[in-house]
Amino acid sequence: MMLEILYQDPYFVAVNKPAGMLVHRSWLDKHETQFVMQTLRDQIGQHVFPLHRLDRPTSGVLLFALSSEVAAKAMPLFADHQMEKQYFAIVRGWIEEGGVLDYPLKVELDKIADKFASQEKEAQEAITEYQPLAKVELPYSTGKFATTRYGLVTLWPKTGRKHQLRRHLAHLRHPIVGDTTHGDGKHNALFRKEFAAHRLLLHAATLRFTHPFTGEPLIIKAPVDAIWQDLMARFGWSLELLEASLSERIEPLGRL
Repeated sequence: MMLEILYQDPYFVAVNKPAGMLVHRSWLDKHETQFVMQTLRDQIGQHVFPLHRLDRPTSGVLLFALSSEVAAKAMPLFADHQMEKQYFAIVRGWIEEGGVLDYPLKVELDKIADKFASQEKEAQEAITEYQPLAKVELPYSTGKFATTRYGLVTLWPKTGRKHQLRRHLAHLRHPIVGDTTHGDGKHNALFRKEFAAHRLLLHAATLRFTHPFTGEPLIIKAPVDAIWQDLMARFGWSLELLEASLSERIEPLGRL
């Protein structure tokens, strides 16, 4: 497969990671044969160095350095939260007002990889800004009501905890549709059956930072995939909603 390249210069390359694709090889998924890192390396004919990660089921902007020297200089941008990320998600229920959720999260351990890690670590600071964009009520029942409600939201994580957005939305009682770990199985099943949506509906839409070598502000945008586009059309949500929410953030949030 060919990855969609969103941006490339002598220092960086960014792609639109497909949902369901691992960033790099992992002994936890020995049966997998396709990885973003190796696919991109073969596609552009040179080694790439990942600067951050996206969970396997999440799609969107994924940035790589084109040399180890560039990676060494760029990594602190992520470590010091100098990169702003904006996501889109479809969630259960209606979020009527935006806000900032400051809700610490305990380290989420992998049952296999982290089986010897301490379970006693204190919860870590985790902050997410969120804003509703649209809502819909569908004529399908997942319980005692004849209809179900879903919302389109945009999210700005100000910290980078494991599964932060998925866990924070679940904490708000608006889990992200398609989340098989923290979500609602009945709603996930409805989207699979009625809309052929078999993915986590979380998309990393933009990555914004100051280029460490040119000093220029850089905004990398990733369009949503065909599943997202189909859902937006079915729900009467204009794709311009997404673009407008990106355009509203002309100035960075500041230090995240």
